Amino acid sequence: MKKLFFTTAFVLSILAAHSQTTWSNDPAHSRLGFVVKHLTISQIDGRFADFSVKVTTTKADYSDAQIEVTAKVASIDTDIEARDNHLRSADFFDAEKYPTLTFKSTAVKKVGKNKGKLYGNLTFHGITKPVALDVQYFGSVVNAMNNAQTAGFQITGEVKRSDFNLGTKYPEAMISDKIKIVANAEFSPNK
Repeated sequence: MKKLFFTTAFVLSILAAHSQTTWSNDPAHSRLGFVVKHLTISQIDGRFADFSVKVTTTKADYSDAQIEVTAKVASIDTDIEARDNHLRSADFFDAEKYPTLTFKSTAVKKVGKNKGKLYGNLTFHGITKPVALDVQYFGSVVNAMNNAQTAGFQITGEVKRSDFNLGTKYPEAMISDKIKIVANAEFSPNK
């Protein structure tokens, strides 16, 4: 069982007790973030405030799990309104023409205890590229607020903005080509 999707490798024993087939992220306790270097001397972080993650499976061993992430590009937030508006413009994401960012998984491989590699296709700015991300499982508990089983993960990795023709007017000395992805998410089964 080498190919598993990220929830299976880490929480199979917990999830197996549930007959649910779909898990969703808790928006209040999830963040889809990124970090870029500015002028090669500092790091600026931001996030997509409006996003959702769905994990679907039909098999008891979760070997067929499908992970889908959708984010509204216009929800980009770096805490500076002028910068956010510039990032939404045609100079960067062109949110009017390309309103969504998506990720669809293709596989995950377990690489250690509570760690995995998540593979999939990332689409934004009209371009789709395969990406590989690192997954860390933090554990699972019953959330006292809603009595739902809740699992926590962190997903990290890097993409190149040049691969997506993002901000082509701006050289590496101004904005790094590598964009670090840092996503933290809590998941519960849909009822």
